[in-house]
Amino acid sequence: MDNTTDGTWDSLPVQLNESILQTLEELKFTHMTPVQSACIPLFMSNKDVAAEAVTGSGKTLAFVIPVIELLLKREEKLKKMQVGALVITPTRELALQISEVMGQFLHKFPQFRQILLIGGTNPIEDVEKFKDQGANIVIATPGRLEDMFRRKSDGLDLASSVKSLDVLVLDEADRLLDMGFVASLNTILSYLPKQRRTGLFSATQTQELEKLVRAGLRNPVRITVKEKGVAATAAAQKTPARLSNYYTICRSEHKFNNLVAFLRQHKHEKNLVFFSTCACVEYYGRALETLVKKVTVCCIHGKMKNKRNKIFADFRSLKSAFVHRCGRTARIGNQGNALVFLLPMEETYVNFLSINQKCPLQKMPPVSDVVDVLPKVKAMSLADRAMFDRGMRAFVSYVQAYAKHECSLIFRIKDLDFASLARGFALLRLPKMPELRGKTFPDFAETTVDTETIRYKDKNRQKQRQKMLKERETNPLPRRIFTKNKSWSKQKAKKDRRKKSSAKRKHDEDSDVDNEDMKELVNDTRLLKKLKKGQISEEDFEKQLTTGPKSKHKTEGPALDDASEQQDVS
Repeated sequence: MDNTTDGTWDSLPVQLNESILQTLEELKFTHMTPVQSACIPLFMSNKDVAAEAVTGSGKTLAFVIPVIELLLKREEKLKKMQVGALVITPTRELALQISEVMGQFLHKFPQFRQILLIGGTNPIEDVEKFKDQGANIVIATPGRLEDMFRRKSDGLDLASSVKSLDVLVLDEADRLLDMGFVASLNTILSYLPKQRRTGLFSATQTQELEKLVRAGLRNPVRITVKEKGVAATAAAQKTPARLSNYYTICRSEHKFNNLVAFLRQHKHEKNLVFFSTCACVEYYGRALETLVKKVTVCCIHGKMKNKRNKIFADFRSLKSAFVHRCGRTARIGNQGNALVFLLPMEETYVNFLSINQKCPLQKMPPVSDVVDVLPKVKAMSLADRAMFDRGMRAFVSYVQAYAKHECSLIFRIKDLDFASLARGFALLRLPKMPELRGKTFPDFAETTVDTETIRYKDKNRQKQRQKMLKERETNPLPRRIFTKNKSWSKQKAKKDRRKKSSAKRKHDEDSDVDNEDMKELVNDTRLLKKLKKGQISEEDFEKQLTTGPKSKHKTEGPALDDASEQQDVS
């Protein structure tokens, strides 16, 4: 932690509770990180805080400690059903980690009870637990927390419980917005008292995040924590300084072979492997269990419910393992490495990440000792229909995810080599899907085995399939006439056109705008287009806009006064 420390705990300008200092000593946290030394005194001095710091910089302690300190300073003790602190975080895994850290400190403060409200469990169980045990500190994901506010008919009046709230923390706030929790957050905020302290922690700053700061915080102190050594750089990278980011280029059909070779060479370390879809996690996770010996492989993705929390806990307890779709690396001063596999046509993504995301990548030499494992994956599909099905679903989901990629200028579905991709997925045959319709793939050799004869290893599933096939033989389904399915990208374009057409029709039917107003609107639009093209200056634009055929009345709203303080911490 030598490059991330910022003094010992006794160097803080505020005095920490003795029991908190004892816990820090027991946990061997001898020094603070910059975000901790900056946030803790402000939070404890009843300031709202908006902190920007890279992932893994120690943000959790930066709010856990002030939360406890603020609750200890309350004049009136919290009752069983009174919530004094609320921590909202985007994922179950983050909530579990925060709850674990909070629990370590609460051992010495038995007067406070915490409750964890996350998805993947029965909400009624959460209601009963809250009613039986009470809670003074709530750590929650937005969806489950919003649901709990609507459980009054089940005997839980959470709206009344949060009237005593002293402190709200929004952890990973940028991800809360990215994951579509805006509506849930607005609902939750409507229940909370205005007189409270609020801390907002994020790895990046965006316009959407700024709106949340204005809505949820009162004159916040803004803290930007920069990694040491990059403080003077205007465009400091957004990832931890000890996280080394690499990329390697390989064709679709070689990508999984390279991944397996890489993991075999790093099997004594913990590895996090990300795939683009849940179906890919299910398929490749099963393949890795067979191909990389003497290693525990944990598969985790968003569609899992109760199992997800257990798998995550199991992974954290292991000394080495592979895991999919969860976790981060280079935490609190530790060394971490990240590697991304790109197709040759995707190499411009490296420049995009460096310029737009402030995340520079270094090119890694080709992986050594690569062997072709795809025949083994094919053999797994031939031996079990469940694996065959997983492969087909994974391929379809990958293509659909590629079509939806946010960086569509680089990740273009029309550039995909479907034959090479299918070989990389070790498919026995190509699936029937709109994106492949009407195309031929001479470079892809389908298996000579009739895939309809592949059996499930699971006897019950095989029995069900045989029963279904017999029913189909005796009672064939009437032939239905289907309209041709279009690929996802074309479906979306058609849907957008329909929406515009419908909106235009509705406007024409319901409009009470007279011809003069319509002419004026058209004229203003033309002026705006000329301005964008550089055909007129801003001065000309303003002049023509205000001296049109009809006088305009311009009404300005009150200027938003951002009276917040700003701090940079290097």
